[in-house]
Amino acid sequence: MTSPAPEPEASRDFVKQSSLYQEFLAEREEILKHKWLESERLGYDIGFERALLDWIRKHREGWRAARRQQGGHATATVSPFERK
Repeated sequence: MTSPAPEPEASRDFVKQSSLYQEFLAEREEILKHKWLESERLGYDIGFERALLDWIRKHREGWRAARRQQGGHATATVSPFERK
């Protein structure tokens, strides 16, 4: 006999609490900050895709290293702009 499938709401809660999802949210937040700052600097909206690629190229490695040093908690986000 197989066990019943988890409830959809329970599955969503599990995903939202997962460390992988929390890491995704923290990274997305940094990309959105980068998008805003670069758009302000250039005087026009650079769009999410350009911001994403630029952030990955310039800041992702350092941001992840800083998170690892701090224990990687989603609440311990470090903006690449604060390190400059």
